Amino acid sequence: MFRGIAAYLGLAIGDALGATVEFMTPAEIRHEYGTHQHIIGGGWLKLKAGEITDDTEMSLALGDAILAAGKVDPTSVAEAFSQWMRSKPKDIGNTVRRGIVQFRRTGQTIMPESEHDAGNGACMRCLPVALATVHSSWTDVQTASRLQAHTTHNNPVSDAGTECIIQMVQAAIRGKSLAELELLAHQLVQDYPVFEYRHRQRRRDNPSGYIVDTLQAVFQSLFSTDNFEAALVDVVNRGGDADTTGAILGMVAGALYGIDNIPTRWLERLDPNIRAQCTQQARALYQLAQQGHTP
Repeated sequence: MFRGIAAYLGLAIGDALGATVEFMTPAEIRHEYGTHQHIIGGGWLKLKAGEITDDTEMSLALGDAILAAGKVDPTSVAEAFSQWMRSKPKDIGNTVRRGIVQFRRTGQTIMPESEHDAGNGACMRCLPVALATVHSSWTDVQTASRLQAHTTHNNPVSDAGTECIIQMVQAAIRGKSLAELELLAHQLVQDYPVFEYRHRQRRRDNPSGYIVDTLQAVFQSLFSTDNFEAALVDVVNRGGDADTTGAILGMVAGALYGIDNIPTRWLERLDPNIRAQCTQQARALYQLAQQGHTP
């Protein structure tokens, strides 16, 4: 359970840290901050220090929907996302908006499969599924992942990347090592070579919202470091979609390294209400998983 809480806090911290430098290039970050390593807010969204973005907000909305339904129910998920959009969030991706608008208009909870929907929006919010299905069969995990993902992102490359991150979080919660997590990344690359990230001369800087760019940056940072802080600082200083690379790396590294290895200065800087919500939701989702519920 504590690793699940660490994953949630890592998600929010990575989101808050990365949001400051979202859409900046590494050179711009170096010029402005040297090495960006403090939660200070600002950025293009003009956030308060410790404030989070859609990555954490959608994760919490998804978690609430799972807890209310006792499972990953697509209508509950879509309604939760719709309610979140009504709150007028500071940021919302175009693919997410399109999926929510379709649900409001038609009641459909699955977007048509599209080669253009391989963004990182389903992956950034997948943590509640990882916790709720941690004791489930892999078939049930995949089913649950796609029920939430296809509300907005119906694409096989997006599915594969999202499911790999879920696998990593669950493996880390079970106490697997960094090397064992990298084997999961290798399997993803074997199945989908487009995710290849081990290019010696190709550092994935300025990653876009494309799931491949995102996970290449996350994997390079995660597997070239040996602690939570170093990994997270490395990935957000690559710029680009830094709130999302930070959030995804943060959830995996949180589960891997545990709460004791998350810097206190970051935990204390995170919005107290968000910190409490993350902690409470992680506990509740893990309890749901222990009750043996399946998607």
